[in-house]
Parts: sequence; structure tokens; C-alpha cells
Amino acid sequence: MTYQILMIEDDEQICEVVKDYFTRESENEIVVRTAQNGQDGLDLFETERVDLVLLDIMLPGMDGFAICREMRRTSMVPILFLTARISERDILLGYDLGCDDYIIKPFSLVTLYAKCKALIRRSKDLSRTGELVCGRIHMKPSEYRVLVDSQEIELAPKEFALLRMLLENKNKTVARERLLIGVWGYDYEGSDRCVDNHIRKIRKHLGSAGKQIKTVIGNGYQIRGDDDEKEQKE
Repeated sequence: MTYQILMIEDDEQICEVVKDYFTRESENEIVVRTAQNGQDGLDLFETERVDLVLLDIMLPGMDGFAICREMRRTSMVPILFLTARISERDILLGYDLGCDDYIIKPFSLVTLYAKCKALIRRSKDLSRTGELVCGRIHMKPSEYRVLVDSQEIELAPKEFALLRMLLENKNKTVARERLLIGVWGYDYEGSDRCVDNHIRKIRKHLGSAGKQIKTVIGNGYQIRGDDDEKEQKE
């Protein structure tokens, strides 16, 4: 199977180097399409099948943050920022907008290639996952949908990924560190409090069903069904 990466980058030399390396290493299984500005990138994104987006921030016209925000309105395709912007503020904004990873230039082609393969694989695994149900919460990973009592709710990409991990481990405690690594990656340098903040937002989105997510003090979180709650009370 051939996978297609959309690279939105105004430095043509970087585009050519990445394109040549990915083609060679994947033995033509990964095709890199390129765009030198945001609007051309969005046009390709909307008209072509894209399995992953490599996105610079400093671009002519629309910047990478605006492009990421626009893409996240309609798609959960993996997005990896590849940029010279190194401030923690920019990195956190990138993750807040829903990117899956953030790599700072200059970068290693070997590392970039490995990360892209992992993100594509994770994305395809997600699309093959069956429906996940726990009490009043019903997730359809392949459609990126979450329902509570048949009512659809909206979650940001990281919130969706966290809830998915909890649902896949129903009735089991999932450690904060495991949630952090699973959603943000091994090399995330922020505080693990971001997990707590996102869990709080998920509970709010879920309404009264948010009570199904239990805090395991000193460890992590656990999701339980309504029946499990009743048994505990009895």
C-alpha cells in the first residue's frame, strides 16, 4: 500500500531532501507531495488523499498554526510541525491546536522518517479499531465520534486520544505517565499536569457521564461503566 504525505514548506531544498529520502527509504511506498504556501497546501489537502501532514509554521500568507486549526475542523489526519520556532509557547500552541508531534529544525532525517511512519501506523490502527462502549459512553474511532446517551459530543484531538486510551482499558487504572507517552509521545517536555487538565475538560464535555472517569490518587485514571458504579455503592 502507498501512503501519501503532504509537506507544506516554503524551502524547496528541504522539500527535495525530505522527498528523496522518504522515497528511497520506503522503496516508493511513501509519496511526498509538496506545497510552498498555506493556501496551496490546503487546496491539496482538500482534494487529495493525505495520510500525514508535515507543516512549517512560518509560511507565506497563512501561517502553519492557522492551517493546522483549519485542518482540525474536518480531519484527524496526523499533523507534524517541522519548524525553526523553538519557544515553549509555540510548542504548546501547536499541541493545543491538535498537532501530533513537533520537530525543531535542524532535524535528523532518520528521526523524522521514524516519527512519520509511527504516526501513520498509529492512525491506521485507530481507523481499524472497533467501537468502544463503557456505560453511557460510546466511541466510534473509525468515524472519530463520541456519543453519550446517543447524543454526539465534540472533543479536541488530544481529548479524543485520551478517552480512547481509557476506553481501551476499561475498568483498569491507566497511569498518568502511560497516558502522557501514549498521547504526547516519549519526547514531550511539558508537565504531566497537562493530562489532568485534559481529563478535566473531557469530564466537562461528557456532562454527568464524566463521573465514569475515576481518579486513582497517586497513579492515574480509570473509566468504569454505570453498572460498575452501582455495584460499588451496594
